[in-house]
Amino acid sequence: MDRTRNPIRAVAVPSEHGGWGLTIEPGLLGLLVAPSVAGACLAVAALVLFVLRTPLELVLVDRRRHRRLPRTRMAERVAAVESVLLAAVVVVAAVTAHDSRWWIPAAVAAPLVAVELAYDIRSRRRRLVPELTGAVAIAAVAAVVVIAGDGDPRLAAGLWLILAARVTTSIPHVRAQIDRLHGRDWQPGLILVSDLAAVVVAGVAVVLDGRIIVGAVALVAVVVVQQVRRRRPVAPVKIIGAGQMVLGFAVVAASAGGVAWL
Repeated sequence: MDRTRNPIRAVAVPSEHGGWGLTIEPGLLGLLVAPSVAGACLAVAALVLFVLRTPLELVLVDRRRHRRLPRTRMAERVAAVESVLLAAVVVVAAVTAHDSRWWIPAAVAAPLVAVELAYDIRSRRRRLVPELTGAVAIAAVAAVVVIAGDGDPRLAAGLWLILAARVTTSIPHVRAQIDRLHGRDWQPGLILVSDLAAVVVAGVAVVLDGRIIVGAVALVAVVVVQQVRRRRPVAPVKIIGAGQMVLGFAVVAASAGGVAWL
């Protein structure tokens, strides 16, 4: 069987499987809390931006290394098409948004995206810093979607924080599990700090809007589940990824449910 990866797929489809869940979660949460056409467009824009990152990184890396390969030209074409699509859905969102201030959380998250991109260009996307900054930045989509749907800005900020707390605890946990799986050293101290930081951030989210308390409880449950799993034999990578998707969507469901019920 030929296991060679399709060249178009190689430049057009992200290789980070976990990134799909992290990108879908904030858009879904935002739409559950404040559904709107503009919000749906912005959630789609987040997915397009996630996919666009792959060909864009290839183009920027090749330019930095002063080379132009067949994959470079293909990546440029794919990036151009995806950029047009991104611009189109953002324009529709801007025209249909109930509140034009949706761009504010996007602007706040932009420096985090820039940090991630800077690591990408140097082919260092697997480091902890870009993984965290990128995930926290994409979590801002929850706030963007809620504000576009005329939701409370304080609630929007709190939802961003609850998802930021989720990735703050989960990403170091996953990295530690993978290190254990491959027999590499991992840092228990870093895990403890990330868990404590996540709980603190979740607490700030509740201060912003008390209805987020259900999501905060779910976040604490995620921390507990991960602590228990670290004391057990390491599961295969696919199981780790699937488990994280379940935990992520559980936080989304709890957060949205809390806002609806309280």
